[in-house]
Amino acid sequence: MTRTAFAALAAAVGLALAVVEDARAAGDLATKATKLPELKLGAPDNDFAVSQTRYELETGKAYRLPITSSGAKEMAFLAPELFDNIWINQIVINHLEVHTTVVRHLEFDDAGTMELYFVPIRTGTFAWEIEGLADRGMKGTFVVK
Repeated sequence: MTRTAFAALAAAVGLALAVVEDARAAGDLATKATKLPELKLGAPDNDFAVSQTRYELETGKAYRLPITSSGAKEMAFLAPELFDNIWINQIVINHLEVHTTVVRHLEFDDAGTMELYFVPIRTGTFAWEIEGLADRGMKGTFVVK
């Protein structure tokens, strides 16, 4: 990596962290998360149903995304570009909290809900899919402005 590329990357990371720190200082990241429409994976009449295929978000705003699997199939929720471009506050599963900085995928072996609390730190359009089931319609996008 050249010095110029490294400097640009460092500046982008610094700006993203400053946005997150400003919001955290204002108390917005943990207490004022906007609840997004629930993403339901599977339905009683269609194992491959998806309730929402597009989410529109803004950088620097806190969000709470409930993701619920019907349990009809084992499902791995993949959104690698989104996960690389958000600050993760926590993941809540059955009132238990997981605090982490990195997520590669969320896997549902049975029916249940996981809630992802996060702040987008970079703009773009980020795809998500259910591993191996995108061709059955289990996919969508997050558009961050």
